[in-house]
Amino acid sequence: MKGHGARWRRLAAAHLTESYVITPDLRGHGHSAMEPPWDLERQVADVLAVPAGRGLTRVDVMGHSYGARVATRLSRTTPERIDRLALLDPSVQLPAQPVGEQARRGMSLPPYDTPEHARAERAAAWPFASGQTLDDEVEEQLEQGPGGRWCRRLEAAAVATACSGMARPQILPSPTADTLLMIVRRSASYAPSTSPTAAAYSAANRPSPRWTRTPCCTPRTTRPDLVGPLLHRFLTRRDAPPVPGGSGRVTEPAPAGSPAFPRLP
Repeated sequence: MKGHGARWRRLAAAHLTESYVITPDLRGHGHSAMEPPWDLERQVADVLAVPAGRGLTRVDVMGHSYGARVATRLSRTTPERIDRLALLDPSVQLPAQPVGEQARRGMSLPPYDTPEHARAERAAAWPFASGQTLDDEVEEQLEQGPGGRWCRRLEAAAVATACSGMARPQILPSPTADTLLMIVRRSASYAPSTSPTAAAYSAANRPSPRWTRTPCCTPRTTRPDLVGPLLHRFLTRRDAPPVPGGSGRVTEPAPAGSPAFPRLP
């Protein structure tokens, strides 16, 4: 939410070189369509269309925060198409009050006088981000408005809709998906010990050999040095149990001429 698919670019380039990585912008964000609906079901349908349009029948899916919520619903919608699921600090069933405040803030995103102003603000919010990551933010997320000021490429109403979705009841991933759950050690919304995500996932999947839960000081795509090795080990492991009723792990080549970072229509 309030991000863009290219945030995964440097992580993929450094740590997921054995994989064909597709990182679309969600509807209402970046270069994708801004028109409604922006609800969870439409986001899932949009994302599913991306690998389908490239002839990929089975894929691994990664998501962070609201993107992890989308990934979880996707695994429930079409479990036969998902092999592995990497959920980075999923934003699900969050407390209503802070989520409501976040939605209201998202409806009013002031423009920037210059790209440098936007970069400085992002640097203050992400003290561990590299200079390259900050440059990517400016290039991918900003566009100049009619008045000459710089605005984010996103639809504010889509942000509010996503916030509302994060307060909805818990969704557990498909039991057939080999799943990695990364829970941040500290969060502005909740502590790991009281996280509804951690509690519900752990209780529902304690006996499952398909689940791996690991703490991480910051499972954000702004720290590929921390997140990348964990994802690489998970996505390249060969000891995962086969998918019931399926053909096991499937590695499909990238379709010729397919862009790695597509935009949703």
